[in-house]
Amino acid sequence: MAGYVGVFVSDPWLQNQFTQAELRSLKTHFMTMKRENSGGLKLADLPGKMSRIKHVGENLTEQERSSFLQDSYTNLEDEVDFELFLRVYLKLLALATERRGSGAKNASAFLKSPTSTLLHTISESEKASYVAHVNNYLAEDKFLKKYLPLEPSTNDLFEIAKDGVLICKLINVAVPGTIDERAINTKRELNPWERNENHTLCLNSAKAIGCTVVNIGTQDFIEGRRHLVLGLISQIIKIQLLADLNLKKTPQLVELVDDSKDVEELMSLAPEKILLRWMNFQLKKAGYTKTVTNFSSDVKDAEAYAHLLNVLAPEHSNPSTLKVKDPSERAKLVLEHADRMGCKRYLTGKDIVEGSPNLNLAFVAHIFQHRNGLSTQTKQISFLETLPDDTQISREERSFRFWINSLGNSTYIDNIFEDVRNGWVLLETLDKVSPGIVNWKIATKPPIKMPFRKVENCNQVVKIGKQLKFSLVNIAGNDIVQGNKKLILAYLWQLMRFNILQLLKNLRFHSHGKEIVDADILEWANTKVRNSGRQTRMASFKDKSLSDGIFFLELLSAVLPRSVNWSLVTKGQSEEEKKMNATYIISIARKLGCSIFLLPEDIIEVNFTYSVMYFMNFSENNIMWTTFSTR
Repeated sequence: MAGYVGVFVSDPWLQNQFTQAELRSLKTHFMTMKRENSGGLKLADLPGKMSRIKHVGENLTEQERSSFLQDSYTNLEDEVDFELFLRVYLKLLALATERRGSGAKNASAFLKSPTSTLLHTISESEKASYVAHVNNYLAEDKFLKKYLPLEPSTNDLFEIAKDGVLICKLINVAVPGTIDERAINTKRELNPWERNENHTLCLNSAKAIGCTVVNIGTQDFIEGRRHLVLGLISQIIKIQLLADLNLKKTPQLVELVDDSKDVEELMSLAPEKILLRWMNFQLKKAGYTKTVTNFSSDVKDAEAYAHLLNVLAPEHSNPSTLKVKDPSERAKLVLEHADRMGCKRYLTGKDIVEGSPNLNLAFVAHIFQHRNGLSTQTKQISFLETLPDDTQISREERSFRFWINSLGNSTYIDNIFEDVRNGWVLLETLDKVSPGIVNWKIATKPPIKMPFRKVENCNQVVKIGKQLKFSLVNIAGNDIVQGNKKLILAYLWQLMRFNILQLLKNLRFHSHGKEIVDADILEWANTKVRNSGRQTRMASFKDKSLSDGIFFLELLSAVLPRSVNWSLVTKGQSEEEKKMNATYIISIARKLGCSIFLLPEDIIEVNFTYSVMYFMNFSENNIMWTTFSTR
């Protein structure tokens, strides 16, 4: 392996959490610790040894690190290898972030999950609510029905989640079609490799629908880490419950605004903010004078709920609900009203009074799904006809948004074109892609009141882009501040491409520092398929013959022959057959460890941007896997 400079780990998820520079630094720390311990290192040694590591050492005391290990691992005498060291480091880093309070206040309410804050305790009310959700939505699933219903008072949820099937199925309930279920390993008894494939598939698919999974890996499922598993399930369920809170799914939401300019603003809001606006819109009808700004303290007394349900379903109202003085009694009556409406509870009266934000949000979201009380006036919905409808831009925005969120920045974004305008998110992303490249001394962190500070941030974004040799002709920082969609997408395409090329450069030991270009990736793919004994080839990333998906499947099979079940592959002649192949391709690639944010339509239409990105992502993952298998 002469000339090889990368640091590898066998778990693809774990590999993706770090840049090669970070891995090299951590490997140095790890080897130093082992040498100081005469070549051996145990979990019990880490609290003291990790004090020298930045962030973990600075923000956590040795006692805090020790308590974490005692809570997380049953035997502190276990030997520590490099991968276990990395997992411990990630968990401690998340704990340190929680201690500092960094980023939590910027996250969307429904995505501030325990997966990123390392809560060691779980809410039994939340667990019971999510178990009920699973029992309801997956009761008829052919594979899971023999295990359901789950008992909320036990750990059944975490036990059944250990093989990865449940989470995959739940993702498909939240966003139908995300995972091709033909790619899920569903044997009654799975071997460790098959189980790991399911976990990798569900984690990469969770990222692809907008979940933040920075601090959760395949091992967490196997070990049944309850706070992490519940945190991921929480995010998936809430994505499902908030799915209708956009103008595409519910055009009647235009009733919340007065003109087309306000419609554009509404389209840029996070789903939970739209839900709050809807709730206050209905409460105003009911004569409720307070404004609800959150799903916690503002609903604790249950008065807002009582008024909301009275205006939505007056036929089921109870006159005594608003007369009672005790909030607990009022909460009980509110839930009885919801029951009469046919709404699932998701919470108890105690959860309302205690202000559980996740469960209250889930409750209101389900009320919206069941009865939103909005009109279907043609005049208002006609506002939508005046807005530009660019499906391609919408798809690209979605892909780049999920990619940025998957990096684990402190700020979770809900709309690319709005949330990058102050420059901060782009600076954070640049720092993730190329650590140390951002001059934080001249950057301004949100909230930013002075407009010129936003321009300064964005000017640095453009300057760094030019430093990285992006094509940025006639682009200035103010273009980003003004929300120029095409320029923002062009910048992000180059940034994502640079990120994967950097990974490829680090992983391809035989490149000897040579810059990898698209032609190298094209040659790699064709060679891989040819060496597997097949004759199909691609002429370019715009080759229309790729639309049937056969070449992609042959490439997947060339990397790991058992990954493709050819009896499930169609000829790709009709649009339906092409789509079946495309969904299968995406799921198999994710199962093999690729973080892919494209849609089946991008494969069918041979979208140049995503064709290149698919092959880059896949070749990076394959090189890592191949190198490992031959070490």
